[in-house]
Amino acid sequence: MSRSAHPAGPRHADVLPEGHYSAPAADLNVLDPKVWSHTVSRGDDGVVSVGGIDVKKLAEEFGTPGYFLDEADFRERARAWRTAFGHDADVFYAGKAFLSRAVVRWLHEEGLNLDVCSGGELATALSAGMPADRIAFHGNNKSEEEIRTAIEAGVGRIVLDSFQEIVRVAHIAQSLGKRQRAQIRVTVGVEAHTHEFIATAHEDQKFGIGLADGQAAEAVRRALALDGLELVGIHSHIGSQIFDMAGFEVAARRVVKLLAEVRDEHGVELPEIDLGGGLGIAYTSEDDPREPHEIAKALSEIVTRECEAAKLRTPRISVEPGRAIVGPTAFTLYEVGTIKPLDGLRTYVSVDGGMSDNIRTALYDAEYSVALVSRASDAEPMLVRVVGKHCESGDIVVKDAFLPADLAPGDLIAVPATGAYCRSMASNYNHALRPPVVAVHDGEARVIVRRETEEDILRLDVG
Repeated sequence: MSRSAHPAGPRHADVLPEGHYSAPAADLNVLDPKVWSHTVSRGDDGVVSVGGIDVKKLAEEFGTPGYFLDEADFRERARAWRTAFGHDADVFYAGKAFLSRAVVRWLHEEGLNLDVCSGGELATALSAGMPADRIAFHGNNKSEEEIRTAIEAGVGRIVLDSFQEIVRVAHIAQSLGKRQRAQIRVTVGVEAHTHEFIATAHEDQKFGIGLADGQAAEAVRRALALDGLELVGIHSHIGSQIFDMAGFEVAARRVVKLLAEVRDEHGVELPEIDLGGGLGIAYTSEDDPREPHEIAKALSEIVTRECEAAKLRTPRISVEPGRAIVGPTAFTLYEVGTIKPLDGLRTYVSVDGGMSDNIRTALYDAEYSVALVSRASDAEPMLVRVVGKHCESGDIVVKDAFLPADLAPGDLIAVPATGAYCRSMASNYNHALRPPVVAVHDGEARVIVRRETEEDILRLDVG
C-alpha cells in the first residue's frame, strides 16, 4: 500500500493534540468585537441581535441559512478607508469579495471607487449607477466582448495583464475611436503569505507580467507605443489576508524602481501606482488586523520614501480593499440539525447549509469562529466540528471550535466574518439553494439578494 494513502480514505477527521487548537473562551456567551460587526450584541435574554433585530426574528422572517449584513458597519468601514487615504489617493472596493446593487449604491454614496473583474460585475456596477469613470476593470483573460463593453461604458482604467491583452485593448479602443486609460499589472516576486521575498518565488502564477526578467519593462514599451492606450501607471498585488506591511515595502520598492527605469528610458513619469488589496481581517480572536489609518500611513510613507530616493514625483496611490470592508460586516446564520458525539474525538454539529454557502474552509482550510446565538448557555464547552449537509466528508464550515455542551437541534448558531467571498463563491452543489443576503440597519431588515428557489434551478434546466 502506498505510504501516501490511508486505509480509511482522506484524513479529514484527524484529531490534533490538545494545544494545537485554541482553548475555549472563559465565557462562550461573550462575542469578540474583533470578529463580529459593530452593531452585534447579546441581549439580556441571551439572544444575539444585529442592527437592533434579534436573530430569532431574522430566522423567522428570512429563514436559514442566510447571510446577514450590517449596513451601518459596512458604511463605517468604507468611510474609514476613504478618510484614511484622503483626496490625494483612490480607494477601489474589490467587488469580487461581494457585490450587489445595494452595495454599489453604498460605495457610491460613501465616495469609494469600484474594481470589477468580469462582465457580470461590470453590469451590476453600471446598473446600480456607479459612474463608469470610477470603475477599474481587472482580469487575466478578459474577453473581447467584455473589453468592448468596458471601453464603450467609459471605465476609468483597464488593468492590462498580458502582452496579448495590451494589443487587444488598444485595438478595440482604437476601433471605437477612443484612447483607453490603462495600468500594467506586474508580478514583483513577493510572496506575502510567507514573507519570502524571493524574485522567482511568486512569479509562477497566472496573473501579471514578470518584473525580474524584464518583461514588465517590455510591456511598458509596447503600451506607450500604441495609440489606443493611455498608460497611466503600474499595478501590483502581492497576496491576501495580509497583516503587516513588510511585503508592501518590498513590492513598492520594486515598482518604484520600474517607474524610474520608465522615466530614464522614455522620459515619462507615470502618474499612478496601485498596490492592490489583500489586507487581512479577524476571522478568529487570534487574528490581529491593522486599521485603515495605519495602512494608509505606512503605504504613503513607503512610496514617498522610495520616490524621493529615485528622484521621482510621488505618484497617486490607489488600493483595493474588498475583504477588509465587507468581510467583518456579515455573519451566516444556521439552524442546528443533527448532533453526533464521537467518543474521545469531538462532536459533529450538522447545520442546514455547508460548503455550498461557504466553500472557503474546504478550499483554503480557512479558520472561522462560531457562537450559539439564539440563547445564552452556562453549559461546559465541548469541542465541535460544524459541518454541512452535503455529500462530501470535506463539507466543513468550522473545523475546530467550542460550543456549549447543551447545544440542541433547533438552536441557531452563527459564523461571523462571512461577508467576503462566501456568497460570491456559493454554489448549487446537491442542488442546494443559495442563501439570501439580508441588510440590517437601525431596526429594519431588507433582502438585497433574495434566496434562490427550486423554480430558479428548474428554470435554467431546459431539459
